[in-house]
Amino acid sequence: MEDFAAQANTQQANLGKFQDPHVTAKGEARASVALTKPETLWFNTGTLCNITCANCYIESSPTNDALVYMTRAEVEPYLEEIKTLGWPITEIAFTGGEPFMNPEMIGMMEAALEAGFEVLVLTNAMRPMMRKSVQAGLLKLAEQYRNKMTFRISVDHWSAKLHDAERGKGAFKRTLEGMIWLRDHGFNMAVAGRIAFHENEEEARAGYAALYGEHSFNIDAQAPGKTVLFPEMDMNVEVPEITTECWSILNKSPEDVMCASSRMVVKRKGADVPAVLACTLLAYAPEFELGSTLEAASGPVQLNHPHCAKFCVLGGASCSA
Repeated sequence: MEDFAAQANTQQANLGKFQDPHVTAKGEARASVALTKPETLWFNTGTLCNITCANCYIESSPTNDALVYMTRAEVEPYLEEIKTLGWPITEIAFTGGEPFMNPEMIGMMEAALEAGFEVLVLTNAMRPMMRKSVQAGLLKLAEQYRNKMTFRISVDHWSAKLHDAERGKGAFKRTLEGMIWLRDHGFNMAVAGRIAFHENEEEARAGYAALYGEHSFNIDAQAPGKTVLFPEMDMNVEVPEITTECWSILNKSPEDVMCASSRMVVKRKGADVPAVLACTLLAYAPEFELGSTLEAASGPVQLNHPHCAKFCVLGGASCSA
């Protein structure tokens, strides 16, 4: 679902790579990651969103319903399966699209909370979250589960100029209004942002720290799980393939990679049942669809995509806290 130009650039930059799931273009054994410590189960609530971002990795928009709305009835069997399998998952996370576009979002959160899980919601904190009915639902959940919920707000940059360049004029202001509402009602917040091409991570975190200080947001700018920063997505950059020898060369463990600790459930348009994917970043790559149950999706994941190298192994990306 990448747009045509970006897809063509990616293919050109990585010509001949990421073809065989087990062997790299150079004939070396491709690295894989086993599900060794399941901690987070993600649900994509649907790709519909109230805005269209310039570089959305999942192409969310007001018209993209490639991933349709999940329902509470579809979420609940997975919560039960976690317990049946004995997986040590502690966190249920919701992403989109914009999760609060989904009419069953409060119900899905409630199901996860009632089952004893922590809940993480990725949101832009804009109009869908700020509807009176949604606010009322969140405040009702907070009566019993306030400290079990965290809202990770998409703040693409600590400056209004660069945030709005990604999300549209006035988006920064509307997101801050949502964050202020969450702050004033005592909800836990985190932020997902990006490191702009012209700055390093230290500079980016300093910028976010200043933003939090200005608005009295109780968010740690230095903690990677509280201010999650991703590199800018440059689809023209050549990406190295990850081999089994890379772990020792990089002094890194497969357990550090996101697919060692999480899976994501989606519902494709026209599908009879949801599907379990290896990764939140690869919703449209069919080779990363692992089955319809968690048990079927418990096998190892071959790192056969540029995102595996750029964002997870080399970039250290993680979508969980």
